[in-house]
Amino acid sequence: MRLGVYNAILHDRSLPEALKVVADLGLTGIEINSGGFLPAVHIPTFDEILESDAARDDYLAIFEGTGVAIAGLNCNGNPLHPNSAIGDAHAEDVRRSIRLANRLGQHRVVTMSGLPGGEPGATVPNWIVNAWNSAALDAIDYQMGVAAEFWSETDKLARDLDVKVALELHPQNVVFNPANMRELIERTGATNVGVELDASHLFWQQMDPVAVVRDLGPLVFQAAAKDVRINPAASIYGVLDNRFRKLSPEEPRTNLGGDEWANEWPKDSAWDFVALGKGHDVEFWTEFLRALYEVDPEMLVNIEHEDVSLGRIEGLEVASDILKRADAALTESLIR
Repeated sequence: MRLGVYNAILHDRSLPEALKVVADLGLTGIEINSGGFLPAVHIPTFDEILESDAARDDYLAIFEGTGVAIAGLNCNGNPLHPNSAIGDAHAEDVRRSIRLANRLGQHRVVTMSGLPGGEPGATVPNWIVNAWNSAALDAIDYQMGVAAEFWSETDKLARDLDVKVALELHPQNVVFNPANMRELIERTGATNVGVELDASHLFWQQMDPVAVVRDLGPLVFQAAAKDVRINPAASIYGVLDNRFRKLSPEEPRTNLGGDEWANEWPKDSAWDFVALGKGHDVEFWTEFLRALYEVDPEMLVNIEHEDVSLGRIEGLEVASDILKRADAALTESLIR
């Protein structure tokens, strides 16, 4: 398997410094953020690379001799947001990322399917959690139509540029499970749109990531290694726990586009993102890698660190240790 790190956690340092961190972890890939919710910190010459071979070659030269290669681009965002200040910007980031991937000799762009409003003229996204009533299904049908139009056009661009776009199965998107993914493919006939299998969002939905990989098979284009711990509070609040706190402008907060900001996580949360091993052991991650190997022995699997109890490097060290041990166990089992 090809193991690496998603670079957002390393945005506090330069790209060469980030590459050294990844290499020191004994990993060989770095997934580079290219827009969406987060800026493309490690691609300062983005526009120039799209136009200039010299700028492209200069950027690629940064990776030479480091032992770390680009392992896909990531522009997670909401390209279907009904507020054009957000939706149009994120949609353009997806298109630009596809073009950039082609320029850099890359074949994977990770993003999200997006989430529109529930009806024409809506101003905010509407994620319908449980469509038990007919009006909710009507809204979902409208949303899938909006998604199909965007992803039909985007699939053509990706196909023309020999890039595959991997959608993270992330709640608060129209595509967050295999059924949604298959519906999108059926509506669009897409050939170059598939899945980024991030285990973490499947865990808290009470899904089995290994089973999902095997269910989707060749629709899995890339993977993220991120763990989740279900906490005792889940027995009271459930995994749809919604006790978030809105941060004030005076507090440190992360902008998500327009006037939208990340909220503060519940303190006694039902579940948390944690470093690999703190939710599921090496045995689980070995089987996760095995399922991915069955789809593609060269699958890109990148650690995403969002464990707030651990520092940036500390969390990557914990996660990389578990992931490398799982990879070694898989390798040993394959040669027996």
